[in-house]
Amino acid sequence: MNDVLPEVAGTWRHLERVVREVVESYGYREIRLPILERTDLFRRSIGEVTDIVEKEMYTFADRNDQSLTMRPEATAGMVRAGLTHGLFHNQRQKLWTVGPMFRYEKPQKGRFRQFHQFDVEAMGYPGPDVDAELILLCARMWQRLGISRLTLEINSLGTDRARARYRDSLVEYFSGVKSSLDEDSIRRLDKNPMRILDSKNPDLKEIIAAAPVMLESLDDESAAHFAELKRLLDAAGIAYTVNPRLVRGLDYYNRTVFEWVTDALGSQGAVCSGGRYDGLVEKLGGRSTPAIGWAMGIERLVALYEVCGGQAPATGPHIYVVAAGDGAQAAGFRLAESLRDGITGVRVEVNLGGGSFKSQLKRADKSGADYALIIGAAELEGQRAGVKPLRSNDEQTEVGFDRLVDELSDRLG
Repeated sequence: MNDVLPEVAGTWRHLERVVREVVESYGYREIRLPILERTDLFRRSIGEVTDIVEKEMYTFADRNDQSLTMRPEATAGMVRAGLTHGLFHNQRQKLWTVGPMFRYEKPQKGRFRQFHQFDVEAMGYPGPDVDAELILLCARMWQRLGISRLTLEINSLGTDRARARYRDSLVEYFSGVKSSLDEDSIRRLDKNPMRILDSKNPDLKEIIAAAPVMLESLDDESAAHFAELKRLLDAAGIAYTVNPRLVRGLDYYNRTVFEWVTDALGSQGAVCSGGRYDGLVEKLGGRSTPAIGWAMGIERLVALYEVCGGQAPATGPHIYVVAAGDGAQAAGFRLAESLRDGITGVRVEVNLGGGSFKSQLKRADKSGADYALIIGAAELEGQRAGVKPLRSNDEQTEVGFDRLVDELSDRLG
Protein backbone atom coordinates (compact mmCIF):
# COMPACT_ATOMS: atom_id res chain seq x y z
CA MET A 1 0.00 0.00 0.00
CA ASN A 2 1.23 3.45 -0.81
CA ASP A 3 1.35 6.95 0.66
CA VAL A 4 0.54 9.91 -1.59
CA LEU A 5 2.94 12.64 -0.47
CA PRO A 6 2.24 16.40 -0.74
CA GLU A 7 4.56 16.73 -3.75
CA VAL A 8 2.32 14.35 -5.71
CA ALA A 9 -1.05 15.08 -4.11
CA GLY A 10 -1.36 18.29 -6.12
CA THR A 11 -1.20 16.29 -9.34
CA TRP A 12 -3.83 13.87 -8.03
CA ARG A 13 -6.13 16.75 -7.10
CA HIS A 14 -5.69 18.37 -10.52
CA LEU A 15 -6.45 15.16 -12.42
CA GLU A 16 -9.44 14.34 -10.23
CA ARG A 17 -10.82 17.84 -10.76
CA VAL A 18 -10.48 17.62 -14.56
CA VAL A 19 -12.03 14.15 -14.72
CA ARG A 20 -14.90 15.25 -12.46
CA GLU A 21 -15.55 18.31 -14.65
CA VAL A 22 -15.60 16.24 -17.85
CA VAL A 23 -17.80 13.51 -16.39
CA GLU A 24 -20.32 15.97 -14.99
CA SER A 25 -20.42 17.86 -18.30
CA TYR A 26 -22.03 14.71 -19.74
CA GLY A 27 -24.71 14.63 -17.03
CA TYR A 28 -23.25 12.07 -14.63
CA ARG A 29 -23.86 12.59 -10.90
CA GLU A 30 -21.70 11.62 -7.93
CA ILE A 31 -22.55 8.77 -5.57
CA ARG A 32 -20.42 7.82 -2.53
CA LEU A 33 -20.18 4.17 -1.53
CA PRO A 34 -18.96 2.30 1.56
CA ILE A 35 -15.57 0.61 1.47
CA LEU A 36 -16.95 -2.56 3.11
CA GLU A 37 -19.60 -4.76 1.51
CA ARG A 38 -20.89 -8.25 2.24
CA THR A 39 -18.57 -10.79 0.64
CA ASP A 40 -21.39 -12.53 -1.21
CA LEU A 41 -21.96 -9.39 -3.30
CA PHE A 42 -18.59 -9.80 -5.00
CA ARG A 43 -18.80 -13.58 -5.29
CA ARG A 44 -22.12 -13.29 -7.09
CA SER A 45 -21.17 -10.36 -9.32
CA ILE A 46 -17.48 -10.76 -10.17
CA GLY A 47 -17.61 -14.56 -10.40
CA GLU A 48 -16.24 -17.38 -8.28
CA VAL A 49 -13.65 -18.43 -10.86
CA THR A 50 -11.77 -15.14 -11.11
CA ASP A 51 -8.41 -14.11 -9.72
CA ILE A 52 -10.09 -11.34 -7.71
CA VAL A 53 -12.44 -13.66 -5.80
CA GLU A 54 -10.10 -16.62 -5.59
CA LYS A 55 -6.87 -14.86 -4.64
CA GLU A 56 -7.10 -11.11 -4.16
CA MET A 57 -9.98 -10.06 -1.90
CA TYR A 58 -9.41 -8.80 1.64
CA THR A 59 -12.14 -10.75 3.44
CA PHE A 60 -12.80 -11.18 7.16
CA ALA A 61 -15.56 -12.06 9.62
CA ASP A 62 -16.94 -9.29 11.81
CA ARG A 63 -18.07 -9.71 15.44
CA ASN A 64 -21.39 -11.18 14.28
CA ASP A 65 -19.51 -13.69 12.11
CA GLN A 66 -20.75 -11.87 8.98
CA SER A 67 -18.27 -12.19 6.12
CA LEU A 68 -17.23 -8.74 4.87
CA THR A 69 -14.87 -7.70 2.09
CA MET A 70 -13.00 -4.48 1.42
CA ARG A 71 -14.25 -3.53 -2.03
CA PRO A 72 -11.99 -4.75 -4.89
CA GLU A 73 -13.98 -2.74 -7.46
CA ALA A 74 -16.91 -0.30 -7.51
CA THR A 75 -19.48 -1.59 -10.01
CA ALA A 76 -21.00 -4.23 -7.72
CA GLY A 77 -21.36 -1.67 -4.93
CA MET A 78 -22.92 0.78 -7.36
CA VAL A 79 -25.56 -1.78 -8.35
CA ARG A 80 -26.14 -2.79 -4.72
CA ALA A 81 -26.70 0.88 -3.79
CA GLY A 82 -29.11 1.32 -6.68
CA LEU A 83 -31.15 -1.70 -5.58
CA THR A 84 -31.08 -0.64 -1.92
CA HIS A 85 -32.43 2.84 -2.68
CA GLY A 86 -34.73 2.07 -5.60
CA LEU A 87 -32.66 4.01 -8.13
CA PHE A 88 -33.46 1.67 -11.03
CA HIS A 89 -37.26 1.49 -10.71
CA ASN A 90 -38.65 3.18 -13.84
CA GLN A 91 -35.52 5.36 -13.88
CA ARG A 92 -32.28 5.73 -15.77
CA GLN A 93 -29.12 6.64 -13.89
CA LYS A 94 -25.79 8.16 -14.90
CA LEU A 95 -23.47 7.96 -11.90
CA TRP A 96 -19.81 8.30 -10.93
CA THR A 97 -17.75 7.61 -7.85
CA VAL A 98 -14.10 7.75 -6.82
CA GLY A 99 -12.14 6.19 -3.99
CA PRO A 100 -9.82 3.45 -2.76
CA MET A 101 -10.14 -0.22 -3.77
CA PHE A 102 -8.27 -3.18 -2.30
CA ARG A 103 -6.75 -6.28 -3.91
CA TYR A 104 -4.10 -8.60 -2.50
CA GLU A 105 -1.93 -8.54 -5.63
CA LYS A 106 1.73 -9.23 -6.21
CA PRO A 107 3.52 -5.91 -5.55
CA GLN A 108 5.03 -4.39 -8.67
CA LYS A 109 5.61 -1.00 -10.24
CA GLY A 110 2.33 0.86 -10.71
CA ARG A 111 0.24 -1.76 -8.92
CA PHE A 112 -0.62 -1.40 -5.23
CA ARG A 113 -2.81 -3.38 -2.86
CA GLN A 114 -4.70 -0.22 -2.02
CA PHE A 115 -5.32 1.63 -5.26
CA HIS A 116 -7.76 4.31 -6.33
CA GLN A 117 -10.31 4.26 -9.11
CA PHE A 118 -12.60 6.69 -10.85
CA ASP A 119 -15.73 4.76 -11.79
CA VAL A 120 -18.49 5.87 -14.21
CA GLU A 121 -21.71 3.91 -14.79
CA ALA A 122 -24.89 4.32 -16.87
CA MET A 123 -27.92 2.16 -15.99
CA GLY A 124 -31.12 1.79 -17.99
CA TYR A 125 -29.68 2.56 -21.43
CA PRO A 126 -29.91 -0.43 -23.84
CA GLY A 127 -28.44 0.97 -27.06
CA PRO A 128 -24.90 1.43 -28.38
CA ASP A 129 -25.29 5.20 -28.14
CA VAL A 130 -24.39 5.20 -24.44
CA ASP A 131 -21.44 2.86 -25.18
CA ALA A 132 -20.19 5.47 -27.63
CA GLU A 133 -20.82 8.32 -25.18
CA LEU A 134 -18.69 6.73 -22.46
CA ILE A 135 -15.84 6.24 -24.93
CA LEU A 136 -16.19 9.82 -26.21
CA LEU A 137 -16.14 11.02 -22.61
CA CYS A 138 -12.79 9.26 -22.14
CA ALA A 139 -11.40 10.81 -25.32
CA ARG A 140 -12.33 14.25 -24.02
CA MET A 141 -10.52 13.54 -20.75
CA TRP A 142 -7.32 12.66 -22.61
CA GLN A 143 -7.67 15.84 -24.65
CA ARG A 144 -8.18 18.03 -21.56
CA LEU A 145 -5.18 16.43 -19.85
CA GLY A 146 -2.89 16.54 -22.89
CA ILE A 147 -2.41 12.75 -22.88
CA SER A 148 -1.74 11.33 -26.33
CA ARG A 149 -0.11 7.93 -25.79
CA LEU A 150 -3.34 5.94 -25.57
CA THR A 151 -5.08 3.63 -28.00
CA LEU A 152 -8.61 2.22 -27.81
CA GLU A 153 -9.36 -1.51 -28.11
CA ILE A 154 -12.94 -2.79 -28.39
CA ASN A 155 -14.68 -6.14 -28.62
CA SER A 156 -18.10 -7.72 -28.16
CA LEU A 157 -18.82 -10.69 -25.89
CA GLY A 158 -22.39 -11.14 -27.12
CA THR A 159 -25.39 -12.31 -25.10
CA ASP A 160 -25.38 -15.08 -22.52
CA ARG A 161 -26.68 -17.53 -25.14
CA ALA A 162 -23.93 -16.61 -27.59
CA ARG A 163 -21.34 -16.89 -24.86
CA ALA A 164 -22.65 -20.35 -23.96
CA ARG A 165 -22.09 -21.48 -27.55
CA TYR A 166 -18.67 -19.88 -27.55
CA ARG A 167 -17.87 -21.51 -24.22
CA ASP A 168 -18.55 -24.94 -25.75
CA SER A 169 -16.18 -24.23 -28.63
CA LEU A 170 -13.48 -23.06 -26.21
CA VAL A 171 -13.87 -26.17 -24.04
CA GLU A 172 -13.50 -28.35 -27.13
CA TYR A 173 -10.42 -26.44 -28.31
CA PHE A 174 -8.60 -26.18 -24.97
CA SER A 175 -9.39 -29.80 -24.11
CA GLY A 176 -7.45 -30.74 -27.21
CA VAL A 177 -4.34 -28.94 -25.92
CA LYS A 178 -4.93 -29.63 -22.22
CA SER A 179 -1.47 -31.13 -21.73
CA SER A 180 0.05 -27.73 -22.63
CA LEU A 181 -2.10 -25.66 -20.25
CA ASP A 182 -0.92 -24.40 -16.87
CA GLU A 183 -2.62 -25.31 -13.60
CA ASP A 184 -4.83 -22.19 -13.48
CA SER A 185 -6.09 -22.75 -17.02
CA ILE A 186 -6.87 -26.42 -16.40
CA ARG A 187 -8.87 -25.44 -13.34
CA ARG A 188 -10.78 -22.82 -15.33
CA LEU A 189 -11.44 -25.10 -18.29
CA ASP A 190 -14.61 -26.62 -16.85
CA LYS A 191 -15.90 -23.63 -14.89
CA ASN A 192 -15.06 -20.60 -17.05
CA PRO A 193 -12.86 -21.22 -20.10
CA MET A 194 -13.08 -17.57 -21.24
CA ARG A 195 -10.81 -16.70 -18.31
CA ILE A 196 -8.06 -18.69 -20.05
CA LEU A 197 -8.06 -16.03 -22.78
CA ASP A 198 -7.20 -13.49 -20.07
CA SER A 199 -4.13 -15.47 -18.92
CA LYS A 200 -0.90 -13.51 -18.51
CA ASN A 201 1.25 -16.65 -18.87
CA PRO A 202 3.58 -15.97 -21.83
CA ASP A 203 3.90 -19.72 -22.47
CA LEU A 204 0.23 -19.80 -23.48
CA LYS A 205 0.41 -16.91 -25.93
CA GLU A 206 0.45 -19.03 -29.10
CA ILE A 207 -2.19 -21.44 -27.82
CA ILE A 208 -4.54 -18.58 -26.96
CA ALA A 209 -3.89 -16.87 -30.31
CA ALA A 210 -5.14 -19.97 -32.12
CA ALA A 211 -8.32 -20.31 -30.03
CA PRO A 212 -11.79 -19.68 -31.55
CA VAL A 213 -12.83 -16.02 -31.78
CA MET A 214 -15.91 -14.72 -29.95
CA LEU A 215 -16.88 -12.38 -32.79
CA GLU A 216 -17.49 -15.43 -34.99
CA SER A 217 -20.11 -16.68 -32.49
CA LEU A 218 -22.05 -13.45 -31.99
CA ASP A 219 -25.82 -13.49 -32.13
CA ASP A 220 -27.44 -11.19 -34.70
CA GLU A 221 -28.60 -8.62 -32.12
CA SER A 222 -25.13 -8.28 -30.57
CA ALA A 223 -23.50 -8.09 -33.98
CA ALA A 224 -25.84 -5.24 -34.94
CA HIS A 225 -25.15 -3.50 -31.60
CA PHE A 226 -21.40 -3.75 -32.17
CA ALA A 227 -21.66 -2.59 -35.79
CA GLU A 228 -23.62 0.52 -34.71
CA LEU A 229 -21.06 1.28 -31.97
CA LYS A 230 -18.28 1.19 -34.57
CA ARG A 231 -20.33 3.42 -36.88
CA LEU A 232 -20.82 5.99 -34.10
CA LEU A 233 -17.13 5.95 -33.21
CA ASP A 234 -16.16 6.34 -36.87
CA ALA A 235 -18.55 9.28 -37.23
CA ALA A 236 -17.00 10.92 -34.15
CA GLY A 237 -13.47 10.43 -35.46
CA ILE A 238 -12.45 8.07 -32.64
CA ALA A 239 -9.72 5.64 -33.73
CA TYR A 240 -9.97 2.09 -32.38
CA THR A 241 -8.76 -1.47 -32.88
CA VAL A 242 -11.03 -4.49 -32.66
CA ASN A 243 -9.28 -6.92 -30.31
CA PRO A 244 -11.10 -10.28 -30.39
CA ARG A 245 -9.08 -11.49 -27.36
CA LEU A 246 -10.30 -8.68 -25.12
CA VAL A 247 -12.59 -10.43 -22.61
CA ARG A 248 -12.01 -8.45 -19.34
CA GLY A 249 -11.40 -10.14 -16.00
CA LEU A 250 -14.91 -10.04 -14.49
CA ASP A 251 -17.75 -12.46 -15.19
CA TYR A 252 -20.53 -9.89 -15.39
CA TYR A 253 -19.51 -8.36 -18.75
CA ASN A 254 -21.49 -8.94 -21.96
CA ARG A 255 -21.63 -7.33 -25.38
CA THR A 256 -19.39 -4.25 -25.59
CA VAL A 257 -16.06 -4.32 -23.76
CA PHE A 258 -13.25 -1.81 -24.22
CA GLU A 259 -9.86 -0.74 -22.90
CA TRP A 260 -7.71 2.35 -23.30
CA VAL A 261 -4.13 1.05 -23.30
CA THR A 262 -0.70 2.66 -23.41
CA ASP A 263 2.84 1.59 -24.24
CA ALA A 264 4.28 4.23 -21.89
CA LEU A 265 4.01 2.33 -18.59
CA GLY A 266 5.68 -0.98 -19.31
CA SER A 267 3.60 -4.06 -18.56
CA GLN A 268 0.85 -2.02 -16.86
CA GLY A 269 -0.78 -1.08 -20.16
CA ALA A 270 -4.48 -0.75 -19.31
CA VAL A 271 -5.39 2.72 -18.00
CA CYS A 272 -9.18 2.74 -18.38
CA SER A 273 -11.34 -0.37 -18.90
CA GLY A 274 -15.02 -1.10 -19.06
CA GLY A 275 -17.98 -2.66 -20.78
CA ARG A 276 -21.61 -3.71 -20.61
CA TYR A 277 -23.11 -5.76 -17.78
CA ASP A 278 -26.74 -6.01 -18.82
CA GLY A 279 -27.48 -9.00 -16.57
CA LEU A 280 -25.87 -7.87 -13.30
CA VAL A 281 -28.78 -5.92 -11.79
CA GLU A 282 -31.11 -8.88 -12.32
CA LYS A 283 -28.47 -11.30 -11.01
CA LEU A 284 -28.29 -9.31 -7.77
CA GLY A 285 -32.06 -9.34 -7.27
CA GLY A 286 -33.40 -6.46 -9.34
CA ARG A 287 -35.35 -6.17 -12.57
CA SER A 288 -33.57 -6.69 -15.87
CA THR A 289 -31.63 -3.45 -16.41
CA PRO A 290 -29.15 -2.72 -19.20
CA ALA A 291 -25.97 -1.10 -17.92
CA ILE A 292 -22.44 -0.13 -18.90
CA GLY A 293 -19.50 1.51 -17.17
CA TRP A 294 -15.76 1.95 -16.93
CA ALA A 295 -13.11 2.20 -14.24
CA MET A 296 -9.84 4.12 -14.38
CA GLY A 297 -6.89 3.65 -12.04
CA ILE A 298 -5.76 7.01 -10.70
CA GLU A 299 -2.23 5.81 -9.93
CA ARG A 300 -1.75 4.80 -13.56
CA LEU A 301 -3.36 7.99 -14.81
CA VAL A 302 -0.93 10.05 -12.70
CA ALA A 303 2.04 8.03 -14.01
CA LEU A 304 0.91 8.43 -17.63
CA TYR A 305 0.21 12.14 -17.17
CA GLU A 306 3.76 12.66 -15.89
CA VAL A 307 5.31 10.54 -18.68
CA CYS A 308 3.44 12.68 -21.23
CA GLY A 309 4.94 15.83 -19.69
CA GLY A 310 1.90 16.99 -17.75
CA GLN A 311 2.36 19.37 -14.85
CA ALA A 312 -0.27 20.18 -12.27
CA PRO A 313 -0.92 23.82 -11.36
CA ALA A 314 1.26 25.12 -8.55
CA THR A 315 -0.09 24.55 -5.05
CA GLY A 316 2.35 26.70 -3.08
CA PRO A 317 1.40 30.10 -1.67
CA HIS A 318 0.99 33.18 -3.83
CA ILE A 319 2.11 35.40 -0.95
CA TYR A 320 4.44 34.67 2.00
CA VAL A 321 4.17 37.07 4.94
CA VAL A 322 7.55 37.92 6.51
CA ALA A 323 7.09 39.58 9.91
CA ALA A 324 9.74 40.50 12.49
CA GLY A 325 9.68 42.87 15.46
CA ASP A 326 7.17 43.91 18.11
CA GLY A 327 3.62 43.81 16.82
CA ALA A 328 4.65 42.60 13.36
CA GLN A 329 3.30 39.06 13.77
CA ALA A 330 -0.16 40.30 14.81
CA ALA A 331 -0.20 42.74 11.88
CA GLY A 332 0.89 39.93 9.56
CA PHE A 333 -2.01 37.74 10.61
CA ARG A 334 -4.44 40.63 10.20
CA LEU A 335 -3.16 41.54 6.72
CA ALA A 336 -3.14 37.88 5.64
CA GLU A 337 -6.79 37.53 6.61
CA SER A 338 -7.69 40.72 4.73
CA LEU A 339 -5.97 39.34 1.61
CA ARG A 340 -7.88 36.03 1.90
CA ASP A 341 -11.12 38.00 2.32
CA GLY A 342 -10.44 40.31 -0.59
CA ILE A 343 -8.81 38.10 -3.27
CA THR A 344 -10.72 34.99 -4.35
CA GLY A 345 -8.59 31.85 -4.33
CA VAL A 346 -5.43 33.53 -3.05
CA ARG A 347 -3.04 31.34 -1.04
CA VAL A 348 -1.29 33.23 1.76
CA GLU A 349 1.24 31.66 4.13
CA VAL A 350 2.33 33.51 7.26
CA ASN A 351 5.80 32.79 8.62
CA LEU A 352 5.55 30.79 11.85
CA GLY A 353 8.26 30.16 14.40
CA GLY A 354 10.00 33.54 14.23
CA GLY A 355 13.43 34.10 12.73
CA SER A 356 15.38 36.99 11.22
CA PHE A 357 14.31 38.76 8.04
CA LYS A 358 17.05 36.85 6.18
CA SER A 359 15.92 33.42 7.38
CA GLN A 360 12.26 34.23 6.75
CA LEU A 361 13.00 35.39 3.21
CA LYS A 362 14.78 32.09 2.58
CA ARG A 363 11.64 30.27 3.71
CA ALA A 364 9.53 32.53 1.50
CA ASP A 365 11.66 31.71 -1.53
CA LYS A 366 11.64 27.98 -0.75
CA SER A 367 7.83 28.01 -0.45
CA GLY A 368 7.51 28.92 -4.12
CA ALA A 369 5.53 32.09 -3.39
CA ASP A 370 5.31 34.81 -6.02
CA TYR A 371 5.69 37.64 -3.49
CA ALA A 372 7.03 38.18 0.00
CA LEU A 373 5.03 40.66 2.08
CA ILE A 374 7.50 42.24 4.49
CA ILE A 375 6.45 43.81 7.80
CA GLY A 376 8.87 45.21 10.37
CA ALA A 377 8.95 48.09 12.86
CA ALA A 378 9.38 50.75 10.14
CA GLU A 379 6.54 49.29 8.05
CA LEU A 380 4.24 49.18 11.06
CA GLU A 381 4.97 52.81 11.86
CA GLY A 382 4.28 53.91 8.29
CA GLN A 383 1.34 51.50 7.81
CA ARG A 384 3.04 50.28 4.64
CA ALA A 385 4.28 46.80 3.71
CA GLY A 386 7.21 45.85 1.54
CA VAL A 387 6.15 43.83 -1.52
CA LYS A 388 9.13 41.85 -2.83
CA PRO A 389 8.80 39.86 -6.09
CA LEU A 390 10.42 36.43 -5.67
CA ARG A 391 10.08 35.07 -9.22
CA SER A 392 11.38 38.09 -11.13
CA ASN A 393 14.08 40.73 -10.92
CA ASP A 394 11.58 43.54 -10.31
CA GLU A 395 12.35 45.94 -7.48
CA GLN A 396 10.75 45.75 -4.06
CA THR A 397 8.08 48.39 -3.53
CA GLU A 398 6.12 49.72 -0.57
CA VAL A 399 2.34 49.61 -0.53
CA GLY A 400 -0.03 51.04 2.08
CA PHE A 401 -1.91 48.53 4.17
CA ASP A 402 -5.20 49.91 2.87
CA ARG A 403 -4.12 49.32 -0.77
CA LEU A 404 -2.62 45.83 -0.44
CA VAL A 405 -5.70 43.94 -1.58
CA ASP A 406 -6.11 45.98 -4.78
CA GLU A 407 -2.37 46.03 -5.54
CA LEU A 408 -1.76 42.31 -5.08
CA SER A 409 -5.01 41.39 -6.80
CA ASP A 410 -3.80 43.28 -9.89
CA ARG A 411 -0.34 41.71 -9.72
CA LEU A 412 -1.67 38.17 -9.36
CA GLY A 413 -4.08 38.69 -12.24
